[in-house]
Amino acid sequence: MRRALVLTNESARHWFRASLPQRRSAFADVPATGSVDWRLTAQDVRGMATTYFATFAAVFAFII
Repeated sequence: MRRALVLTNESARHWFRASLPQRRSAFADVPATGSVDWRLTAQDVRGMATTYFATFAAVFAFII
């Protein structure tokens, strides 16, 4: 199998990386907002408590 001497993309030095399409930004479709709402909700607390007690019960069951 013959390969070209000049890569299609000079920044990608490996032949496989050169054959991949150009990378797009992962956050291009996320709108830039000034403030983010990071409130702790009751569902977050309930999920944390459920995880804590399930882990405690599993560890306790393995100890006994």
